[in-house]
Amino acid sequence: MKQAVQKIGRSLSAMVMPNLGAFIAWGLITALFIDTGWTPNAKLSAMVSPMLTYLLPLLIGYTGGKMIHGVRGGVVGSISTIGVIMGASIPMFLGAMIAGPLGGWVIKKFDEAAEGKVPAGFEMLVNNFSAGILGGMLSVICYLGIGPIAEGITNAFGAGVGWLVNHKLLPFASIIVEPAKVLFLNNAINHGVFTPLGAQQAQEFGRSIYYMIESNPGPGLGLLLAYCLIGKGNAKDSAPGAVIIHFLGGIHEIYFPYVLMNPILILAMIGGGFSGVLVLSVLGGGLIAPASPGSIFAELIMTPKGAYVQNILGILVGGGVSFILSMILLKAFGKEDAALDEAQAKVKASKAKSKGLSADQVTTAWDVKNAAPAEVKKIVFACDAGMGSSAMGATKLRKRLQAAGFTALTVEHSPVGEVPADADIIICHKELGERARNANPKARIVTITDFLNAPEYEELVTSLKK
Repeated sequence: MKQAVQKIGRSLSAMVMPNLGAFIAWGLITALFIDTGWTPNAKLSAMVSPMLTYLLPLLIGYTGGKMIHGVRGGVVGSISTIGVIMGASIPMFLGAMIAGPLGGWVIKKFDEAAEGKVPAGFEMLVNNFSAGILGGMLSVICYLGIGPIAEGITNAFGAGVGWLVNHKLLPFASIIVEPAKVLFLNNAINHGVFTPLGAQQAQEFGRSIYYMIESNPGPGLGLLLAYCLIGKGNAKDSAPGAVIIHFLGGIHEIYFPYVLMNPILILAMIGGGFSGVLVLSVLGGGLIAPASPGSIFAELIMTPKGAYVQNILGILVGGGVSFILSMILLKAFGKEDAALDEAQAKVKASKAKSKGLSADQVTTAWDVKNAAPAEVKKIVFACDAGMGSSAMGATKLRKRLQAAGFTALTVEHSPVGEVPADADIIICHKELGERARNANPKARIVTITDFLNAPEYEELVTSLKK
């Protein structure tokens, strides 16, 4: 279960992480310029919808295709993704995560089948037309297939929420609402289900809890704060900015990628949402009108007299529960399996014994038979996205090498699927070792578990000195 979740999380993370800057740009433009934003501007707000509908899904689709088969895979993945976008009436982030890698995989299989069979002089013709024909076919398939499926998912979420509301099981609506939000169905659920119900209830009682079920910024705040404290790489570095955009700006979509890169965290969001709605139900909280955008300021502005304590507690409890659960889940699924570590230690000891060495002389990073090459010119750190943990690891090692006098060595960071062909040594997490070897079979592979505090760094420096 853990390995499956980690594998899915790594795949989604590799598609989302390189594009977090685009998400933040969209969030800032939205928070500032929409009609209910902080500085409304009708002309500038016209960028919001195209960015959400086209730019962000296409970036994810391109990145997903590129992961599979380089730039060529990214191009075909983008063509496939536009079919998904046009086939649905909601932002197709989930569809892009399917269509992008699908396009990359299809063109990769074609190139493998055509290798060595194209007559000399026709390579460019075959390459261009194969990408165009296969991409066009995939875009039609995605338009007719994934689009209607997305519509069906939206309708199913709406029907499920309606059933829970009718049976007075409101806190349990978070079981549907929180996953729906992460799939970018938040507007469909909020405005299609809760706003009409809220208008009726607010007219009768002067406030409505329905307005706070989807818009409560507490659960998202708890998740992002957990990333700020114990997240890794680019996710941790970008989380503080996301906190501002989400909690103060009210753009909840900014935290969705952080859940998608580690899907198990949806449990934290459900727990936070459930707790917040439960507190609001028991204490009688609610808003007089929809909070748009869903920032803490909008929530307070729309809070009627006599409901401030209830609403603030609903937000704080939802955030607190989400924070605790996110911390637990991030720690649990971020650590290595103890049994696996024990098995690796036994393998290490056996290997040392067979060579007549002590266990301390043999590490997963530097086997005796893989002693440092006579001349090392380039060392490459590799991770899924090539931006977060690998960039920090490269900085750490570069400083140690410079301190040891290796000023001519080049230390770079790269996505594990795009390791440069001239790399002499590749350093990556041990779970990525096989992918790194496939990307560059000639390079020496150094596997570690912690990019920031790996003992293998010193071993590598020592080996290079020898």
